Amino acid sequence: MRLIRRTSDRTQDEGNATRRILVADDDPSIATLIQVTLKDPRYEIVAVKNGLEALKAFEGGNFDVVILDVMMPYVDGFEACQRIRERSDVPIVILTSRDGTEDVVHGFELGADDYITKPFKTAELIARVESILRRVEGYKHRAAPPIVRVGELEIDEPRHRVSVRGQGVNLTPMEFELLYFLAANYGQVFDRETLFREVWGYDYVGETNLVDVCVRRLREKVEIEASRPRIIVTVRGVGYKLAEP
Repeated sequence: MRLIRRTSDRTQDEGNATRRILVADDDPSIATLIQVTLKDPRYEIVAVKNGLEALKAFEGGNFDVVILDVMMPYVDGFEACQRIRERSDVPIVILTSRDGTEDVVHGFELGADDYITKPFKTAELIARVESILRRVEGYKHRAAPPIVRVGELEIDEPRHRVSVRGQGVNLTPMEFELLYFLAANYGQVFDRETLFREVWGYDYVGETNLVDVCVRRLREKVEIEASRPRIIVTVRGVGYKLAEP
């Protein structure tokens, strides 16, 4: 079976358009670093100092990416993430010095797409922002079918709906993307690096624990017993696959 890609191999010739990025961080040095790092005619950076200002800014303009620090006054990054996700599918990156697995899981639960820990390398931030933008643009040119049915699972891509055994399942954007990719290529085994590249849109940069966290969250939502998965199965020593019916 050929690989049905979720991402696009096209370069961002769409890059002529200015991409608006909202950055919320109460540390002026971090905000300045991000602004300098992403100083490019392709990007318009709007920087705010806390989650409350981020929510107000988001209401007032269209953004292509949102970067939220976790520890901020008034409204923290997690709450801002949750409230933005309730009204938009905009890509959200959580930025924090706390790198525990619990924080990663919590960020995904609230709908974050990615998670970067401080201190970060400027090259990594650029690569991730560019990959997110390529991925979003690539969704407009997907080769995968609009509706995928595999056993008890049905995914309606245009309506962004998932049902298992006839029951609707509420997924975050990245959970949806990972499940769709595995379902469109059911039976094929993918290692973490491939999933990280094909679903998140990044070349391998050492953060494949994000894949494990996302798989764990998906299993809790689509499996009868998350500890004994029948839909998303682990192939020991290799990676993950969506089981054939």
